[in-house]
Amino acid sequence: MKFTTKKIRMRQLIQTVLSTLILYFLVVDAWAQLSVASFPSKPIKVIVGYSAGGAVDIVARALAQSMSQSMGVPFVIENKPGAGTNIAVRALIGSEPDGSTLMLAANALAANMALYQPAPFDAERELSVVSLVGSVPVVIADRSDSPFKSIAQVIDFSKKSPNSITFASPGNGSTPHLAMEIFNYAAGIELTHVPYKGGAQAITDVLGGQTQLLAMNALEVLPHVKSGKLRVLAVLSAKRTSMLPEAMTLSEQGFPGFEASVWYGLIAPLGTPEAIIAKLHQETQKALSSQLVKEKMTSVGGDVTLASTEQFKQLLHNERVRYQRLIEQAHIKPD
Repeated sequence: MKFTTKKIRMRQLIQTVLSTLILYFLVVDAWAQLSVASFPSKPIKVIVGYSAGGAVDIVARALAQSMSQSMGVPFVIENKPGAGTNIAVRALIGSEPDGSTLMLAANALAANMALYQPAPFDAERELSVVSLVGSVPVVIADRSDSPFKSIAQVIDFSKKSPNSITFASPGNGSTPHLAMEIFNYAAGIELTHVPYKGGAQAITDVLGGQTQLLAMNALEVLPHVKSGKLRVLAVLSAKRTSMLPEAMTLSEQGFPGFEASVWYGLIAPLGTPEAIIAKLHQETQKALSSQLVKEKMTSVGGDVTLASTEQFKQLLHNERVRYQRLIEQAHIKPD
């Protein structure tokens, strides 16, 4: 009789626990559905890991303007430059996963997992991808009055005087930085890297003569090329760009297959509800189809990229593997 009573009590306890768990999950599900249904209910912050005025900032503001009009809430850009965008990524990882905080990331998201040891984060496990946005080719440029009028002249001078030529980039671990380090390796030369916290200051110092070469995406360089202040020595895309038709690719100048472009993509904290990710992806695709964003990208030599979240996930994985291989081959270290 005593044993039977214990069994009854155990059954009652199990039933109580199961009922509580069911109620809990029903409440959580209802709350999640309510959150998704009311999303967005407050301003959305977009973190940018570079200083204001740079390429990522320009693209983020155009995208934010379009999405704000469509979604009916303010989009606020928050610039968090430094540590090759690692500061910005860590801030995003620590944010509430409710769709109210996003980040417009670039290639550094994939590269930094290989460049910095130990890795500062695992983007594939600690973040949720939302949508690819677009891509812009990297260029190598210098001042119009510079003595270097071709890549061949840069290589020749550098071989005679190693480390005597400096190049500015928008940041340690950025695509332009890594592209130049790989170029160093491929050309057998030694150019000295001068990292900045974004493209705007890097361009200012090249124009002012503080650094000699500039590794940057075409988006930021183009206005200064049009004004006659900068000269493009090489475009690092597979083919010449219509925005800079006279600028030769690096492949045309003795480095076949050399290609480097900057891609942009929206990401969110891990744990953001799938329905909110889907909503943000849908709205991003809508913005990318808008005239505002299209004109902003294409007018500076970039291309809008329409892709699924799965395609973005695959790109991130492939880029991580690619950068790991390139960084090891060229023995690249963070400055």
